[in-house]
Amino acid sequence: MSNSTPHPVDVHVGARIRLRRKMAGASQNQLGQALGLTFQQLQKYERGANRISASRLHDLSVHLETPVAWFFEGLVQPGVDEESARRLIALETLLSTPDGSDLIAVLPRLPARQRRQVLALVHSLVAVEGLPLTV
Repeated sequence: MSNSTPHPVDVHVGARIRLRRKMAGASQNQLGQALGLTFQQLQKYERGANRISASRLHDLSVHLETPVAWFFEGLVQPGVDEESARRLIALETLLSTPDGSDLIAVLPRLPARQRRQVLALVHSLVAVEGLPLTV
């Protein structure tokens, strides 16, 4: 892995930081200010472009009211089912987008029949675009 390529663990932790920040309803600017960072610095942490120190990760966990271990949950370990890992990464990616987090927030409010209809619609849209149905 070259020096310009972020380490997969840094990317994973960064994605979890972004996810937790969005769950908390904070912007990059708000969280950055609370931690004494610019939003650009926080953005680099979230992309995995910059490694985050243990003390900074602790500060984030305190501010975001979550255990430090939460940022490592779902980290793919050798021997772990690759299909489950792909699905977890896809879910984290979805949750890190504004549309995805909105979708996840409203779907549980729908009755089961309507959720199945939404799923059928999504499957048909994927088929129309010629995309694979699996992650």
